[in-house]
Amino acid sequence: MDFELYPDNHFRYLTRADVIEAARDVDIESAVADALRLHSAGQSVLPEEAYLGWTTPQGDSARLLAMPGALTEVGRPPVIGMKTINASLGNPGRGIPRSQGFTVLLDPETARPLALMEAAYISAMRTAAVTALAVRHLAVPQPRQLTLLGCGALAQAHVPLLLRTVPSLRRIALYDVAPDRAKSVAGYIASLPGADGIETVLADGPRAAVRDAELVVPVTTVTQGYIEPDWLRPGALVCHVSLDDLTEAAVLSAGAVIVDDWSLVRDDPRRLLGRMHRAGTLLGPDGTPREGVTARPGARRVDGTLGDVLAGRHPGRRDPDEIVISNPFGMSILDVAVADRIRARAETAGLGSRLTL
Repeated sequence: MDFELYPDNHFRYLTRADVIEAARDVDIESAVADALRLHSAGQSVLPEEAYLGWTTPQGDSARLLAMPGALTEVGRPPVIGMKTINASLGNPGRGIPRSQGFTVLLDPETARPLALMEAAYISAMRTAAVTALAVRHLAVPQPRQLTLLGCGALAQAHVPLLLRTVPSLRRIALYDVAPDRAKSVAGYIASLPGADGIETVLADGPRAAVRDAELVVPVTTVTQGYIEPDWLRPGALVCHVSLDDLTEAAVLSAGAVIVDDWSLVRDDPRRLLGRMHRAGTLLGPDGTPREGVTARPGARRVDGTLGDVLAGRHPGRRDPDEIVISNPFGMSILDVAVADRIRARAETAGLGSRLTL
């Protein structure tokens, strides 16, 4: 499929199937790592996201996120795009995914749409890639147990990547408030290449699930913390993907707290770390409280960003027994970076459809 450089009102459209096919030849972890390093070096633009929440006619919580971003690597044309990702908590009961949306890439010269593609697969895979990078750089050597709290689409996205990138894994503990979902993920794990020798355990509760795990990955929809500091074994890494599973006490007692972008955490009023910053119990990386807020006794500082760790500007874990929290708020530039590589692969392979505005 031959696309002209500046086709009048034409753009490439990639369905989920097209995205998955193109992604087979894309190193998503590498794309995410490069974007994190660029962001750490100041070669990115990350505006504040737009959020719209509502209650559906059936009484479920729903939301829309619109997240623009750009990578501005020196010596290369900028990569500019936006992800919209929408979700309703009632969707799993309807037999459809909780989240869905689009990622759009823009031509940096004309600002016209260059490509439009399904967003949920990219979002899940780049989220799993951030976890894999956190494990690579923040976990204890040779972790043996992974715990997944929540057994939906994000859990399934994490498993094959972590089996591939953490060869020391020998045990995966699963917990979900809906036991059938945990059983489904256990069956999925058994079907994967590289799962031989992996013991899969269906835990009775979240505390039992995390008790022995060096790697704890909450991928839930909770809005109230429940993981207490004494639940976690010394040296555990908590990849706090769903952002609200830890209690404030767990954050305050951690040996290191690593974020992906402090400004996103600082400006967010809904998630745990943003609420702590507003309450004066969490300070910025420079040790300062929020403007107009007095630091509380016992307040702790955010230690740094994952991009700084990857770039060697922050040491990451400093003690084998400390609890480390990686709190990836979710940056649009990571979706844009992955989408750009998928677009390039799709063009080479002739994937997708040519649509007109």
